[in-house]
Amino acid sequence: MTPVQDLRPRPCGGRYGDIVEAIGHTPLVELKRLSPKPGVRIWAKLESFNPTGSVKDRVARSLIEDAEEKGAIRPGMTVLEPTSGNTGIALAMICRRKGYPLKVVMPDNVTPERTQLLEMYGAEIVSSPGDQGSNGAVKMALEMAESDPSYYMPYQYGNEANPNAHYHGTAVEILEDLDGDVAAFVAGLGTGGTLMGNGRRLKEELGDAVKIVAAEPMQGEPVQGLRSLEDGFIPPIIDLSLLDRKIFVTNRDAIIWTRRLLDEEGVFAGVSSGAIARVAVRIANELDEGNVVFLVADDGWKYLSSGIYTRPVDEIENLDSTIWW
Repeated sequence: MTPVQDLRPRPCGGRYGDIVEAIGHTPLVELKRLSPKPGVRIWAKLESFNPTGSVKDRVARSLIEDAEEKGAIRPGMTVLEPTSGNTGIALAMICRRKGYPLKVVMPDNVTPERTQLLEMYGAEIVSSPGDQGSNGAVKMALEMAESDPSYYMPYQYGNEANPNAHYHGTAVEILEDLDGDVAAFVAGLGTGGTLMGNGRRLKEELGDAVKIVAAEPMQGEPVQGLRSLEDGFIPPIIDLSLLDRKIFVTNRDAIIWTRRLLDEEGVFAGVSSGAIARVAVRIANELDEGNVVFLVADDGWKYLSSGIYTRPVDEIENLDSTIWW
């Protein structure tokens, strides 16, 4: 491994003609306290620095601009999308800026912060059964789109504009910041866009020298923002052959490691990022040297009402793992 000798900090900010143009170029921060070995460096890609606070800003921009280029959005149409929160919020901001009405289908048991943010950006919310998770939201949205031609559904689960946002953006930034020296990339298994887009670009540039690793919830474990493929729905954009590993995580993993990110590294992350951090540290333990990069999908502001950031750690450790945060 060629070590990264200097961190080359870049000034924050820049000049943009619109908030949508400010999406991307997020910080890559080393987490020294979590690294298990001197020769292994763990890096967090902090996607909370995007305008609405999550990695889904990249995806939402790509989905809408791709639809505009193809003429898929016509006057009088409403954008419709299933979401567990972040994609809907990002779409709401971008659709408001571009003048498109937006309707989102979302499980009825998400934290209230996400509902409030969607309403703040002017989105209309349709609730799906919370016990069906994001799969229930997808099913309901597909039925709505099939029955009403006035809807345009970008459908992040099956739209190549989703992974392309990472292929042309996130992965390029990682390669540039680490001079092409990446031993492993870890992300959560959700829509599949983050893993597929980054994985494809990193594999093209680095071949088998880089391992693409997915953090996947165990079946029945409701980790916010992630999905188990065993629950019966595999997003069409996912190509499992691109993954080198899938490592199972639990809701308890997500909670405990979200707190570790905050307490040990000062990273105020969303719950899925705790699960991903857990897997990144496991991969780091298996290496003798190299850079392990994991994606912090969002910050913790949308999860404050869950109480996981302020409760005593021993109380968190005893939480029922079936709680939907």
